[in-house]
Amino acid sequence: MATINSYLCFMGNTEEAFNFYKSVFEVEFVDGIRRFGDMPDSELIPEADKHKVMHVGMPIGPGNFLMGNDLLESKGQSLTFGTNYFISISPDSREEATKLFNGLSSGGTITTPLGDTFWGAFYGAFTDKFGVHWMVNYLQPAN
Repeated sequence: MATINSYLCFMGNTEEAFNFYKSVFEVEFVDGIRRFGDMPDSELIPEADKHKVMHVGMPIGPGNFLMGNDLLESKGQSLTFGTNYFISISPDSREEATKLFNGLSSGGTITTPLGDTFWGAFYGAFTDKFGVHWMVNYLQPAN
C-alpha cells in the first residue's frame, strides 16, 4: 500500500523547524542532516549556503516520513507559503492527539480547536510557528 510522506521547504530555517518537530514527535533524524556543503561539487555552492540543509528526514509512525530542505536564493529559488497544503496526522488515541496538537501548535495559530466532530473524530487544525498547516484527526472507535 502507498504511504504519504510530506516534504517541506524552508528559506534557511529547516534545521530549526526539524529540531522542533523532532522534539514533539520524540524521534531521531534518519541519516542525520545533510548539508549543501557535504554534497559532490560543493565548491559550486556559495559559502553562505554550504551550511544550509540539503535534506533531512525523520520517521513519524510506521512507514511515514517527514522530510525537508532549504531552498537557495543563490539558485533563484523562492518560497511562497500558501493555504493549499496540510499535513494530516492520524494518531492512535485521544491522548496522543492532544499531545501532538498541543506540541505542534505551540507558538502557532489554532484555526480549529481540538474537539469532537460530527464525523466521529477528535479533530483540530492549526498553522505552526513555521507557517506549516496541520490537521490532527483521531477517528474514535464506533460504540
